[in-house]
Amino acid sequence: MTRVFSGIKPTGHLTLGNYLGAMRQWAAVDQHRADAVFCVVDLHGMTVDHDPARLRRLTRQAATLLLAAGLDPELCTVFVQSHVDEHTRLSYVMECVATDGEMRRMIQYKEKVAGEGARGRGVRLSLLTYPALMAADILAYGADEVPVGDDQSQHVELTRDLAVRFNQRYGHTFVVPKATVPAVAARVMNLQDPGSKMGKSDDSGPGIVYLLDEPDVIRKKVMRAVTDSGREVVYDREERPGVANLLEILAACTGGNPESLASVHDSYGALKQATAEAVLETLRPVQARHRELCADPGYVEEVLRHGAEKARAIARPIVDTAYRAVGLLPPGAFSGSGSSSGSRPGSVTAEPSLNAAR
Repeated sequence: MTRVFSGIKPTGHLTLGNYLGAMRQWAAVDQHRADAVFCVVDLHGMTVDHDPARLRRLTRQAATLLLAAGLDPELCTVFVQSHVDEHTRLSYVMECVATDGEMRRMIQYKEKVAGEGARGRGVRLSLLTYPALMAADILAYGADEVPVGDDQSQHVELTRDLAVRFNQRYGHTFVVPKATVPAVAARVMNLQDPGSKMGKSDDSGPGIVYLLDEPDVIRKKVMRAVTDSGREVVYDREERPGVANLLEILAACTGGNPESLASVHDSYGALKQATAEAVLETLRPVQARHRELCADPGYVEEVLRHGAEKARAIARPIVDTAYRAVGLLPPGAFSGSGSSSGSRPGSVTAEPSLNAAR
């Protein structure tokens, strides 16, 4: 069975972009068609300055929203990254496989360095090396597919490169994954700046629809969305990015087509009104389920505990195999019978099949 892995970073309140670009696909499609593993990647939240108490709150909130969005722990595995040690165990191995140049070429790193440099500040070393941790997140589960927004595709390509390099140097150990990107609304843009994505860690609140925004707030944000010159509603991502963003959001919420939807709205006001109502209708059941889950925190805790156990059972054999492949001595190697099996120095012994971890 195909295995799918993806994660979400708790660096801010989750947004409409997170939902339309990833979470809804995970719930509606991926958990039903595959052995699906979904993770709140809280360790990634430490690559920038953060408040510890806020990180804990956002981690719990993100996990609760994943369940509210429809992830079913009976169908998939939901857990918190830091609860499974195999992520950090494998991350260092990936750092030893990756090169400095590969890390420094990552677009998000270069953008962050430029931004912080302009303010006279530096960045944490973990921001440079976190793509190795992201590769470990994926490879530890033998994932075949990684559903991501298009802005994360570069990280999956790096993961593929590291998996191939490791397999060539040390023997076949990792599945080489591929990125899968939703066709519509894979990258929802900021309503006030349609040239930028709707990021959860962005400070420009008026352009971001958060999943837990009140209905009146959502309506106001959509109705105040930036549009373009002219009055005709036309879908043109290059020339009319503001209108195109609204049409893509409307299409994602209703299952329509951006080009077709453009032809049925005769003004920007009508388009905004339709988009606002579609967003409200889309988020209504998510918010209702979130309220129910918040009233039963013990349930969420149990889901995360059980999810970590399931995740660990998948990841540990794969990471143990990787450790042996690179020459790390396993614990207890000199105890018990048969520990010195007569293998000469440098010989390679057969490893257990990774299929056992599936």
